[in-house]
Amino acid sequence: MTQVLLFHHALGLTPGVRDFAETLRRAGHIVHVPDLFEGRVFGGIEEGVAYAQEVGFGSLIERGRAAAEGLPGELVYAGFSLGVLPAQMLAQTRAGAKGALLFHACVPTSEFGGAWPQRVPVQVHGMEADTFFVNEGDLDAARALVQTTPNAELFLYPGQQHLFADNSLSSYDEHAARLLRERVLRFLDGLA
Repeated sequence: MTQVLLFHHALGLTPGVRDFAETLRRAGHIVHVPDLFEGRVFGGIEEGVAYAQEVGFGSLIERGRAAAEGLPGELVYAGFSLGVLPAQMLAQTRAGAKGALLFHACVPTSEFGGAWPQRVPVQVHGMEADTFFVNEGDLDAARALVQTTPNAELFLYPGQQHLFADNSLSSYDEHAARLLRERVLRFLDGLA
């Protein structure tokens, strides 16, 4: 059993994010899913990103840090897209991190103080033609992470969908999402 702190994407805490957490729970893991948007759910990425900009990315990262308070240090930090920001920050800076799962996004490790902690395994998942992932520097950051960290893996899936693992969205890709879930469960089982 592994404990996971899972952060939602820019659309908010959607039914698909909740379903993903339930899949991990059914596999025997404990999953915490805070709502960084305080109940708001958006119908489109642009709308959700506009809200995130209004709140401030730094404030959302701080909400993520606050969500970790009171939880054990030995967590796997996971995030979908925008949720990668607090997940990656905590994995890089909070003592005891067991691992990280970064879905649809990755930022340069310099954003959170420098090199990735060598003892913390990490997986990055994204679609090879996702314009957010490819054109905004996330793919480059993921490749740099894999080149400098022995326990880092990058998984690229065919397609162009951004939030392909959220089954409540039209961008959902069943085949890619199934493969992502299998890889995530192996990762978590290996840490238990």
